[in-house]
Amino acid sequence: MTIRAVLLDKDGTLIDFDRTWAPTFHDLISEVTRSDARLMRALSESCGYDLDRCAFAPDSVVVAGSNADFTESWASILGVADADALLAYVDEALGRLSIAHVSPFDDLAESLERMARAGFLLGVATNDAEGSARAQLDALGITPRFAHVFGYDSGHGAKPGPGMVRAFCEAVRLPPSQVVMVGDSLHDMHAGRAAGARTLALTTGTIPRAALAPHADHVADSLSLGCDWIEAQATAHGKPAQAI
Repeated sequence: MTIRAVLLDKDGTLIDFDRTWAPTFHDLISEVTRSDARLMRALSESCGYDLDRCAFAPDSVVVAGSNADFTESWASILGVADADALLAYVDEALGRLSIAHVSPFDDLAESLERMARAGFLLGVATNDAEGSARAQLDALGITPRFAHVFGYDSGHGAKPGPGMVRAFCEAVRLPPSQVVMVGDSLHDMHAGRAAGARTLALTTGTIPRAALAPHADHVADSLSLGCDWIEAQATAHGKPAQAI
């Protein structure tokens, strides 16, 4: 069936993960610890962040996971009894601190305009907190492009679970077969396939093409090239994209 809606991951898909989050996490760790060098080092090591290089390890839990995946260990290191309160603080702080660093890919505006002009319904599904995601989309001036924005805390679970993809399909009243999940991680591909959606992988994140390919219907090296494939799928099924 033809593709009629596109659900996009955020980090590594719409915005450059390293350029956005590497400096943001340095700011966060400094704020949380009040610049205590020992605590900064401990928090960094616990989540796979190199404090000296201001960079994430390839297997860092932050790369594809949610904030809930590392704040429990942070609570233990900091001696914070209420891990949920710390998680709420981290969610808010990341949304606030990231605005100064949020870095969209060069082809983002053009790609979104292209998909909107073709008539595709657009949404975002991210393992970031919904509030943080909306703050970044607002800062980039692209929030109106998306009919729905889902975060790990929106009530549908985090990826690789299929909850956000299913919620988007229900919201736009389309079967999963008419929706494509676009992302740069295996979590995105697994979430899409588990929900029954099409999957488009981008090599704009940290995962190489060879690792993504077995889990995707197609792999592209940029969002704009991904648009080529999406539009080709729409027209191949007898419905020009602009008529959707």
